Amino acid sequence: MNKHAIKTPTTNTNAPVHQVQLGTIRAAIWKNDTEAGVRYNVTVERIYRDKEEWKSTSSFGRDDLLPLAKAVDQAHTWIFAQPRPEKPEAK
Repeated sequence: MNKHAIKTPTTNTNAPVHQVQLGTIRAAIWKNDTEAGVRYNVTVERIYRDKEEWKSTSSFGRDDLLPLAKAVDQAHTWIFAQPRPEKPEAK
């Protein structure tokens, strides 16, 4: 696994639009189309191997906190880099 891999979007509508992965920490960005416009949510997880099976958890230890903060920061940067639709002018 690449320690600083950035995943690319997939075409599955139930998949995140973007993922950031730093080591075992993964931040997934989800796009939500609302009446007020596009909104993004982020979920984070730590992946680990239990025998031969990969699993994930939302529990983080001391050594996970800095990569967690960096992954969330990168997710924040990606969201703010997305184009925002023009607001209609008030009449």
